[in-house]
Amino acid sequence: MKLIAAVDENWGIGNNCDLLQVIPADMQYFKAQTSGKVVVMGRTTFESLPGKKPLAERVNIVLSTMYDNLPEAVVCASLVDLFRYLQQIGREDIFVIGGESVYCQLLAYCSEAYITKIRNCYPADRYLPDLDKFPGWECVDEGSWQKHREWEYRFTRYKNQVPLSWKE
Repeated sequence: MKLIAAVDENWGIGNNCDLLQVIPADMQYFKAQTSGKVVVMGRTTFESLPGKKPLAERVNIVLSTMYDNLPEAVVCASLVDLFRYLQQIGREDIFVIGGESVYCQLLAYCSEAYITKIRNCYPADRYLPDLDKFPGWECVDEGSWQKHREWEYRFTRYKNQVPLSWKE
């Protein structure tokens, strides 16, 4: 299981159910990393998707107790349900895509995190734990700073030294 997110300098990930910044190269990177794979998200993240529709070319799983079912998505009411479903489908190519609550619940089970760092601070009401300071996580790859309009960003990859197993 892997995690993917874009963060500002304070590790903010969102504000009022929106991304802090939309950078086309980051959207392309997200699509390239997650296409053909399983994506796990919370209800608010699902509802923020364009048209409130599942992401194309992916198995969409919504971790939520608010839904019984969703067209073209799998709903899991708990981590136990999620892990059971993942074992049933036998997929290893899983990306956690948000939001804050789902990231926090699944962070310990993720072996890697793909983080787009944006060199700016934004008003945020949702955060990812700072992996630079989080025990057991280490930055193993930092791309060069790139620029889109006035925003600088770079792609980084973190490794969890001791991920928990979600398999029985």
